[in-house]
Amino acid sequence: MTDERNLKRGRWSDHQVEQVIGRLLQIGVLLATAVVIVGAVGVLLHHGATPVSFRDFAGESSPWRSLGAVVHGAARGEFPAIVQLGLVLLIATPVARVALTLGAFAAQKDRLYVLLTAVVLALLLYGLIWGKA
Repeated sequence: MTDERNLKRGRWSDHQVEQVIGRLLQIGVLLATAVVIVGAVGVLLHHGATPVSFRDFAGESSPWRSLGAVVHGAARGEFPAIVQLGLVLLIATPVARVALTLGAFAAQKDRLYVLLTAVVLALLLYGLIWGKA
């Protein structure tokens, strides 16, 4: 009954917010998993028979070190870039959760939680965008 009243007023209950956030996390993880699997299968089909030498290890520099390069490579059908895109989606899922939570707190006019969530989101974005690896 209270959920119906809240919807008529344009407000979401805490339970409804939790349900939407839970669904966001499920969809994000499933989508990221599907993208990684597609990319991994492609990599194995194209490079699975290539012999590997474990005698000497030499790290390779990746051409997909920026989000733009990953998206561009995935759009061209490059399977390693598709795997990277899946990992980006996996990392973006909890960040999207924090952003959605920020919106929910703002809609509920809960200033303290809006402030705290905004700080958390700012720190996450700072770490992802400008943080050093």
